[in-house]
Amino acid sequence: MAQQFFAYIRVSTAKQGDKGVSLIEQHDAILRYSQRYGLTIARWFEERETAAKRGRPIFAEMLGLLRRGKASGVIIHKIDRSARNLKDWADLGDLIDVGVEVHFANESLDLNTRGGRLSADIQAVVAADYIRNLREEAKKGFYGRLKQGIYPMLAPIGYLDQGAGKPKEPDEAMAPLVAQAFELYGTAKYSLPRLVNEMHTRGLRNRRGGTVTLNGMSTLLNNPFYVGVMRIRKTREIFQGAHRPIVCKSLFDRVQMILDGKTVDRKVKHEFIFRRMVRCGECGYTLIGELQKGHVYYRCHTATCDVKTVREERIDEKIAAILAPVDLHAFEVDYLELWFREVRQNHETTKQQTIANHRLRLDQIRSRLGRLTDAYIDGSLDKVLFDERKGALILEEAGAKEKIASVESGNWDGVEELQKFLELAKHASDLYKSAIVSEKRDLVKKLTSNLTVTTENIVVEPLPAVQELMKRPKVTSGGPKRGIPRTWNKLLKKLQKYFKNAPRLEIDSTLSEEREEITEPRPNPFTRDFTYEPIKTEEGSFGGEGVLY
Repeated sequence: MAQQFFAYIRVSTAKQGDKGVSLIEQHDAILRYSQRYGLTIARWFEERETAAKRGRPIFAEMLGLLRRGKASGVIIHKIDRSARNLKDWADLGDLIDVGVEVHFANESLDLNTRGGRLSADIQAVVAADYIRNLREEAKKGFYGRLKQGIYPMLAPIGYLDQGAGKPKEPDEAMAPLVAQAFELYGTAKYSLPRLVNEMHTRGLRNRRGGTVTLNGMSTLLNNPFYVGVMRIRKTREIFQGAHRPIVCKSLFDRVQMILDGKTVDRKVKHEFIFRRMVRCGECGYTLIGELQKGHVYYRCHTATCDVKTVREERIDEKIAAILAPVDLHAFEVDYLELWFREVRQNHETTKQQTIANHRLRLDQIRSRLGRLTDAYIDGSLDKVLFDERKGALILEEAGAKEKIASVESGNWDGVEELQKFLELAKHASDLYKSAIVSEKRDLVKKLTSNLTVTTENIVVEPLPAVQELMKRPKVTSGGPKRGIPRTWNKLLKKLQKYFKNAPRLEIDSTLSEEREEITEPRPNPFTRDFTYEPIKTEEGSFGGEGVLY
């Protein structure tokens, strides 16, 4: 019976196998070699994997069959088709030592002689060195692109590839849907499976036009590429990208908190007003809402705790009473309208100052990055610590750039946020009394920071900015005192510190109590005299007595 041989051909990538001619050329060369020497090919083994590292399944299968004597030997196109890593060459050498014939169609080598074996060993070492050098050069090019801010891999969902050496561009169709996915998940009301279904309905698709899977959605939400930062998943290294972000960093950070389990929103059967918002003052656990005989009670389920239940109506009344002093009078509203008008007139000056401050912070971050790199080069930092600190600084840099872009684009949210807060506070108690359940929950979250129930009290702790409004003097009757501008100038200065992006204006220089000119003819709310009386509140607490059941 004629000896039978295996034939092995390989290309490094699937693309070479699908579109290239390498496999065909190898096949023809081996076929000619077998015919010339009268060798019978029993089976062909074709692989589309790199030989730079071990783990080629088809090559390993073939070696196993050869060890079990299923063929007399193997014909391979060239040494570098089998031996670009020395361990595989050693495995092949072990087979040669036990009598398995190994032929190379493109090299005339007699592996049964010392000279032929030495020549083959040298070629195998050269092939291994070639692939090692090729890997290093590829790595240099890869990291070179990253340092230029260009992502050298396929664009993630929501972006389009623009060719080698060019930043990714947002996909007009998919980028808005990616932003929506972050926004929806950021509400903490969507589980990942539900978000997958919702975004599929809205039209989100992967690069192949298929459904974004559960794993794909998780990858999307965890990818900082969408805030302008490139992260290499294998090494966890972070680089600043040159592409345009489609998600703001604050939203991305919130999504990460939800993914990490720091913010959770469970399914509920009843939409109670203060669900998961009221804490027990003794044990610290959240009171659980229960519907009993048409009334909602919040119960502490700690067996040893003295706090038992409190009716929802009592908490509701307490919050409405707490918010009553926050309401603004008509003349205060008029003054604030003038103040915001004046602020907007000075908008450009403040805008440039705000940008200058953020640019200074950006320069400081870059300076820290430079010093960190110098410390790493000098050997003062190990790579793990260097990568950790570098990643944190790059994310901080992205945040500073986002703020600069926000101010430059007109999203000057400091004053906007301050104005929105005062608009909300203007009729806070009336809004609260007339609001539906979801609106009440939203108001409580925006205006208070803590709801606590003890055996005797219901304690409502307003946010610091709300407390400042509550402490302001209030009008009780007419009298010979004029102090609205001075009072509000001081108050607005205090309120600014609670809105981190608000510009630091010299408020006293914009509107003062002596100012008489107004840019538009309108009634002046400051011509009347008022008597002021401070609001009396218990020092350090905005709580009060409540009725417990």
